[in-house]
Amino acid sequence: MSAAQCRVARAALKLSVLDLAKLTNMSTNTIVRLERGENLKESTVLHVQRVLEAAGVEFLKVDKHGRIGIRFTESV
Repeated sequence: MSAAQCRVARAALKLSVLDLAKLTNMSTNTIVRLERGENLKESTVLHVQRVLEAAGVEFLKVDKHGRIGIRFTESV
C-alpha cells in the first residue's frame, strides 16, 4: 500500500486521521507519517492496510501505465 492509496482509501471510507488511528490502535502522528510517505516499519504499513481492507477496500497493484488505486470490495 502506498501513501497515496492510504489517503484515498481513508477518504473513500469517510474516515478522519483520528478515526483511522483509533481503528488501528496507532497514533495520529503515525497515520500522518504513513500518508506523507515517510519510512515506517513494514509491519505498521501492513497493519493499516489490513484494517482498511477489513473495512471494505481493495488495493490495486500498479497497472501497465504506472497507475495505482483502490476499489470497494463490498457496499460500504
